[in-house]
Amino acid sequence: MSLPIAVTLRAAAALAALAVLIAAAWHPPVHADGGASARSQTAASAQDESGATMQAYTQRILHALSDDYTNNWVRYWKARADCDVAEARDAPAAPMDHVLFVLTAAICVHLDARLGVNPADYPPRGDERTGGLLLNEPGAALGYTLFPGLDRKNIYLLDPLGRIAHSWHIGTSFVHAKLIDNGNLLAIGWNDIFEFDSRGSVVWQYGIGRIHHDFLKMPNGNVLMLVRRLKTREQAITAGANPEFVHETGLEYDYLLEVRPTGASEGEGVWEWSPWDHLVQDFDPSKPNYGAIAEHPELIDINFLLETMSKRRPDNRNDWLHTNAIDYNPELDQIMLSPRHFSELWIIDHSADVDEARGHSGGNSGMGGDLLYRWGNPRAYGHGTTADQRLFWQHQTHWIPPGLPGAGNILAFNNGNEFAGNKRLYSSVDEIAPPVDGYGYRRDDNAAYPPVGLEWTYTATPPADFYAHIMSGTQRLPNGNTLVIDGPAGTIFQVTPDGKTVWKYRVPLHYHISLWRNAGAPPWLTYGTTDNPSAVIRNNVHRAHWYPPDYAGLQNLDLTPGARFEDRPDLFDWARASLIAGDFGERLAGSGFDIYLDANILIYFKQPCSDEDLQAKLFLHIFPADARDIPDDRQDHGFVYRSFEFGDSGKALDDWCIAIAPLPDYAIERIRTGQYSDAGAAWQTDVELGK
Repeated sequence: MSLPIAVTLRAAAALAALAVLIAAAWHPPVHADGGASARSQTAASAQDESGATMQAYTQRILHALSDDYTNNWVRYWKARADCDVAEARDAPAAPMDHVLFVLTAAICVHLDARLGVNPADYPPRGDERTGGLLLNEPGAALGYTLFPGLDRKNIYLLDPLGRIAHSWHIGTSFVHAKLIDNGNLLAIGWNDIFEFDSRGSVVWQYGIGRIHHDFLKMPNGNVLMLVRRLKTREQAITAGANPEFVHETGLEYDYLLEVRPTGASEGEGVWEWSPWDHLVQDFDPSKPNYGAIAEHPELIDINFLLETMSKRRPDNRNDWLHTNAIDYNPELDQIMLSPRHFSELWIIDHSADVDEARGHSGGNSGMGGDLLYRWGNPRAYGHGTTADQRLFWQHQTHWIPPGLPGAGNILAFNNGNEFAGNKRLYSSVDEIAPPVDGYGYRRDDNAAYPPVGLEWTYTATPPADFYAHIMSGTQRLPNGNTLVIDGPAGTIFQVTPDGKTVWKYRVPLHYHISLWRNAGAPPWLTYGTTDNPSAVIRNNVHRAHWYPPDYAGLQNLDLTPGARFEDRPDLFDWARASLIAGDFGERLAGSGFDIYLDANILIYFKQPCSDEDLQAKLFLHIFPADARDIPDDRQDHGFVYRSFEFGDSGKALDDWCIAIAPLPDYAIERIRTGQYSDAGAAWQTDVELGK
């Protein structure tokens, strides 16, 4: 028997009021400025949980309000998402469901109040902003985004509202970083791979030569990485390369190395795969690997692209493959590679042991280390024409992981390129369904590998409006959205399956500060590089990664929301104002050099500044308030060490020179700075900063 509508509404209102009173008595620990998400789910999200009831939503939200554990922010984020899902549902028909709906809405209002969030404060914003969170609409996937800083020595984790939730300051230059399941950060420099704890201290470091572009943590705890290797010109010719097109420095390529960590700075190579073991050539019958290219799609034509490279890139034509991504499929025990210059993706058999990986038999596939599958550019193995090419200098080719929409398919950021006669001057994100057949891949005799068509693709309208010719990447998200990283533009955004952009973040521009004086005119500041002051340093992002709130690697991190990048003081504006005012902050020391502290920056300034001064070797020792902030390799010293010259971070013309040294975000007890030469310290000064 149905209750009258008026009674239902009165009961709902009473229960809602009661819910507010009860909830108001609860005060679970919550970070000072919140930790809540924007409204980010749609009716489609609700359909994904169509079996859930209003009661279940209510229980989860109440549990979040009453829960008390270290990372309760995870519950808060998920509860806020549940609020959005609940509100997206159609109005329930049953009277009690009406009551629960109103009750849930009341609890959600209180949740917003407890979290210090007013959804109206975060409306969708257009591209009139130069950086930061540009767009945050319903339908955006809730999560944290990891990307490297422009100085390559800091890594940042953003919350969905574009705030810095966590950061790592790393004392060495790195190229790429990923958050792993234990909450540590795995990152590669030019010659080493590092694992850092949540505070940025090194827990493992391994050097093997030039590590190139990508790496991953295997399920068994080993680390798989791309490493550069060089074959001499003579070795390349011996392998069947056409001498006319082999660079005098030889051919550089990338091989796979799997390392098992065995100590803080040690590792054991347990598996490797090299493309040099799987070559074919049809140039010289007297050399090894001779055969018909089209008859051996499982092998790699050593002469493919050599002529094109010699004409197009005479200054860098030894970079043969330029492999920029790897991925691992534990179900198939296979590895995917992305040799950019071939405009292909390759799949090989990881189950083949080390000896089998060098040959052509063995492993689950029975093919050893030969290519099991390749896609994107059939011309590379003698099939098709330029019209059949599908990939164009792609990045981040990978399998969509289990449990996500499109699982098992392959996703790639298809950059586009400007090769003469084969131009594609726009970018896309493309998804294909590989023709899996057991541990192999189907292919018709004397044909290119399928598929011809795509399962899904994203391009701009018109396509030329989106063109990221280098870097970049992509990732499928749990709600079906796809993360897109426009590397050159420093822009990270989410698109829905129908191509609508619902979340967008642009890394704010970073300026290089230089002090100039021309022909006796007053000094003035500009921004750009030291070599080209009119060129603004780009806000590019090599790669970014998205993590859901319940990702294991987030559970032990302090994710107290901090400042937004765009809210930080702009160094250019600040330095310009300081120059006009004649004030560079707090003066710390003299000795021929004026040193000032302002906004976590040390400014080294001198006038007059001679050529000798410009080459002055300056040092900076940073003594943290907490010794755990010191990298492991500096623990014995008790401080972080930096050295630089004016020419490293500034510019001098006439008799002015300036250098800027940023300080880390962690608490600093004191600093010591000065000048040194081969004979030792010329002068030094200590400054107590407290905490």
